[in-house]
Amino acid sequence: MQYPPARREDLHEVLHGYRVADPYRWLEDATAAETVAWAAAEDGCWGEWIEAAGMQAVRALLVERLEQLIPPWVGPPTVIGERRFWTQRDRGQDHAALWVSDASGARPLLDPNALSDDGTVTLDAWAPSVEGQRVAYQVSAGGDEESTLWVVDVDSGETLEGPIDRTRYSSVAWLPGGEQLYFVRRLPPEAVPRGEEAFHRRLWLHTVGADPDTDILVWGEGLEPTAYIGVVASRDGRWLAVTSASGTAPRNDVWVGDLKADPAAPTWWPVHVDHDSQAWPSFDRSGTLWLLTDRDAPRRRLCALDPAAADRSSWREVIGEDSEGAVLEEVEFAQGWIVASRRRHGVSEVVCFDKADGTLRQRVALPGAGSVGLTGRPDEAPELWLTYTDFATPAQVWRLDPTTVTLVREAGNDDIEAASGVVSRQTAVVSADGTQVRVTLVLPEDHAGEHAPRPTILYGYGGFGVALSPAYSSSISAWVRAGGVYAVAHLRGGSEEGEEWHRAGMRENKERVFEDFEAAADALVAGGWTTTEQLAVMGGSNGGLLVGAAVTRSPQRYRAAVCSAPLLDMVRYERFGLGATWNDEYGRADDPVELGWLLGYSPYHHVEEGVCYPAVLFTTFDGDTRVDPLHARKLCAALQWATTRRPQDGPVLLRREAGVGHGARAVRRSVELAADQLGFLASHTGLDIRHQLLG
Repeated sequence: MQYPPARREDLHEVLHGYRVADPYRWLEDATAAETVAWAAAEDGCWGEWIEAAGMQAVRALLVERLEQLIPPWVGPPTVIGERRFWTQRDRGQDHAALWVSDASGARPLLDPNALSDDGTVTLDAWAPSVEGQRVAYQVSAGGDEESTLWVVDVDSGETLEGPIDRTRYSSVAWLPGGEQLYFVRRLPPEAVPRGEEAFHRRLWLHTVGADPDTDILVWGEGLEPTAYIGVVASRDGRWLAVTSASGTAPRNDVWVGDLKADPAAPTWWPVHVDHDSQAWPSFDRSGTLWLLTDRDAPRRRLCALDPAAADRSSWREVIGEDSEGAVLEEVEFAQGWIVASRRRHGVSEVVCFDKADGTLRQRVALPGAGSVGLTGRPDEAPELWLTYTDFATPAQVWRLDPTTVTLVREAGNDDIEAASGVVSRQTAVVSADGTQVRVTLVLPEDHAGEHAPRPTILYGYGGFGVALSPAYSSSISAWVRAGGVYAVAHLRGGSEEGEEWHRAGMRENKERVFEDFEAAADALVAGGWTTTEQLAVMGGSNGGLLVGAAVTRSPQRYRAAVCSAPLLDMVRYERFGLGATWNDEYGRADDPVELGWLLGYSPYHHVEEGVCYPAVLFTTFDGDTRVDPLHARKLCAALQWATTRRPQDGPVLLRREAGVGHGARAVRRSVELAADQLGFLASHTGLDIRHQLLG
């Protein structure tokens, strides 16, 4: 394949004694004429490959199959008095709509499908008021995730407020009566240094219908520019809890404010400050403050304190850290019970405790080995909802009465073809330093016993404390139903085993994540599940960094790779998008020691001419404001330079997409992306998608 010419500059910098090359820095500027021309030529390259590989028919089959395998969606209800709020996506819709039911019946309250013709408007968040008569919601367009805040009246459907801009990643806390709410908003661009417009958040008190410029600043002065702020309020409007964290650092501060004298000027006191740990606050119906925390408990515990007590710093442990290794994930309250979800090696379990003393009372039998989310009632009535999914089961909503441990299915996607023939099993591999790492295999049912090697995708993430738990995916289902194997590696850097597991794969330990991934790849081959010629790797965002590192560290291990929305230039990542918020996870390039960590694995800086690299497809999104597409452009150009003289090398291709970003997108766009990714991997690993789908 003739790749577009890409000028390779002899650009080197000496940083803290390291001589660092950056031959494709010019590709950082997406608007430069040379970059625009190069990117357009890459689009042509991608189209040429689709035609030359005969992928049009396969792509059409995959799109059809994926559409069949994507179920409708019904979310768990938020119940306030006689009203229920929930999200629901019907078949054929690109996005879920927000619904409400009450004495007048069920109706859509907000439908993002009606807000754009091309499906580029997404509903990012929503929060009913305390009495349920109003809803604050946030939407964004084009994938930029730059949410605007709106308020709608539930009875009339009338828009009462909006748009209020600069509310990306803003939590909302209503005061009783529905006239005022607390929300997080960035300072205006003219009030912050140039280049820091995406940061500098503050907490404000807003009166619905008032000019946002008159909002009252409540909290946040003096925080680091990259701080994220969260807010929750007690239902009686007496207490407010705020959290702040420097970017994505695994530690935060918690402060509580007394609103009795003046909601605009709370009396603040620290609850959890200057500890190398996290605490997530919530209030129950009585106003007790509950803290789910990994402070002195890497697998988390649950504590309570009375904000009205004289000793406001006195924590009472109610649920201690599990001695058998389960990680406490969520808690909800229901008539004297605490219903908790825990994760053991990535798989959920649900247990019920006595709210007064934390005594374990009941275990809930779940439908299978999957993942659970909990939704309780604000009034703590004796019911709550479990959202359940696993690799073979689309999301289901179950209602639980903890007093009788009765679990009743309430909603479910029965119209999708049952995922028969798909099974999963978890195994363990040993990493380079002797650590045991778990890998989940999703297999065709006839492959679960005696087996011959098959085309396999190895997927991983390994960062930011993100646990890869069982969840239904139409892409996984399509690949496995076509005869392939899909493997999920539960790498260090995630939180499958708690916060210690996370920290064992961050900062100076980041290369352990890559070693875990390599151990998983080797075990798949050694175990006879696949061969090197049939093994592909796949990941996005931080998982794209994982794939980039895999390809440049040991290219001989893999036949193909999909690297989506990736971080790849780890020397300059802090300068773009939200990169400055991630430096506690990776390290800072302005620190000589930490720069050494970054250079040790930065994929862009480890490309070597003459090395036989696997086939690589980069997928990027022009609206991505988290991870700048420049990372993929630079490594794509570098790999194309390294491989152009070796005809046996796999192709290195770039697939760009406009009108979408890093997060939520229309279903139709998700289907098209998945079809291209799976088609690319199938063509290089030997999975006969066409035969299987027609067969």
